[in-house]
Amino acid sequence: MKNRIILKIGMMIGLLTVTLNAVADPADAYVQYAKEEVAKASKPVTDWDGPSTGPVLQKGKNIIFIASDMKNGGVQGVYDGLLEAIKATDWKLDVLDGAGSVKDQLAALNQAIAKKPDGIVIGGWNPNVARIPLKKAIKEGIILVSWQASPEPGPMKAYDIFYNVTGDAKEVARIAALQAVAQSEGTAKVLIFTDSLYQIALDKANVMKDVIEKCEKCTVLEFIDTPISDTSNRMPGMTFSLLQKYGDQFEYALAINDLYFDFMAASLKTANKGGKGAPYNISAGDGSITAYQRIRLGNSQLATVPSPLKMNGWQLLDELNRAFAGQDPSHYIAPVHLVTKENIEQDGGQNNHFDPQNAYQSHYKEIWGVK
Repeated sequence: MKNRIILKIGMMIGLLTVTLNAVADPADAYVQYAKEEVAKASKPVTDWDGPSTGPVLQKGKNIIFIASDMKNGGVQGVYDGLLEAIKATDWKLDVLDGAGSVKDQLAALNQAIAKKPDGIVIGGWNPNVARIPLKKAIKEGIILVSWQASPEPGPMKAYDIFYNVTGDAKEVARIAALQAVAQSEGTAKVLIFTDSLYQIALDKANVMKDVIEKCEKCTVLEFIDTPISDTSNRMPGMTFSLLQKYGDQFEYALAINDLYFDFMAASLKTANKGGKGAPYNISAGDGSITAYQRIRLGNSQLATVPSPLKMNGWQLLDELNRAFAGQDPSHYIAPVHLVTKENIEQDGGQNNHFDPQNAYQSHYKEIWGVK
């Protein structure tokens, strides 16, 4: 009897120990958390959660869009969306290309101010380099809005920018990094690519680094700062160098934009790497056409966390209209969405970009009172 009691107590202690170990293992818990967050971000975006009221369309406005670099697929997509929205109005739209350099962005801004438009859109570049001309624009009565001029959505009072349209850049970066944690079952060895010229890029990269470092068995191999405007020249040779340096440890690449992977895939193929195998590339924006093609084919890109670029363009017009009408901004922030091969055909993916199927166009037209 005594032996049976001792045996039963021993079994209970053993079971309790196993249970406690399973619950207490932080590595397993973090991987499970990553998988749950990835699953949530992968769901289709079908419900409109944006504004439902606002001012009717203010008539006859002239707008100039100043692009950071029209070679950047994200910037091009936002411009396309703004142009699409403009066609529903009687407004006029012009575009100037900052060509990826501060000098050209400043020149474009000064040129735009000289044309005396009603509004200027800062398309994806840091306004900190243009404080003096931006003050001149405000004195001229020009309304300023921006897209991804800062990691944070909302008004940018330091520059008198009425509203900065962007998703939650930190959330975008967090989901991208969690995809690496989930896909690798918590063992990812990661290279992170960023461009410190843009604060939003640096902030996204730091968030990705932090997420990976919280994963007990994951490793950040290197944090690489290289200009996004020069990826076509730098990435092919850099890819070979990184493969030589890290070999099979080069398992995952996290980048702040798909453009880095545009010029990595060919080098990986030459080295008999990539394709459907490692290194697995994940982008924290913006969901370019070429990124969608790589993900669909399993060609050296695992996932992207795209911006709803065209919807962002429509929001830019809505924010301008609110400013022209003397009303507050909408404060709308689009939801984060993760695209992988498993869900790529939803949310406009058949057209190689993220376009939420939530009827945003008709909702904005209804607000503006146009057909």
